[in-house]
Amino acid sequence: MTTKMKISFDLDDLLIPGIKQFDTERQGFLQKIFNTEKLRLGTIELFKDLKSQGHQICIYTTSFRTPFKIWLTFFLYRLNLDGIVNKTLHDKKIMNIGLSCSKYPPMFDIDIHIDDSEGVKIEAQRHNFRAIIITENDKNWTETVLTGINNYL
Repeated sequence: MTTKMKISFDLDDLLIPGIKQFDTERQGFLQKIFNTEKLRLGTIELFKDLKSQGHQICIYTTSFRTPFKIWLTFFLYRLNLDGIVNKTLHDKKIMNIGLSCSKYPPMFDIDIHIDDSEGVKIEAQRHNFRAIIITENDKNWTETVLTGINNYL
């Protein structure tokens, strides 16, 4: 029996280029019309693979993008999200538990968080949650994610 997990992904500099640059998925007509952000190359295949294994996929970002804007970006790439946590929701819930950290996946029943930040790696160690950190130059980043997830199964 395979364990099904709730997996979250950061946006900026992990799935969406910003300061860190990487190849992106091809944008179709709808993405251009709605001016959605580009997703890192490999995101579509990775998300579909994880979904086919029965995992839930969420976005956990410290940005103030609205949940609708995030949902629309992924919907237009034909990707279905199982949850969205933005900075507004994170801040609201973290105040209730008295922690000081940029991400705390257990608060949202998330089993593993994927991020690009070394700071999140430190927080994961300090607050005992699972995180997989992807570097900007990792050309096999999807394999790094899948291997990391399998290591936690």
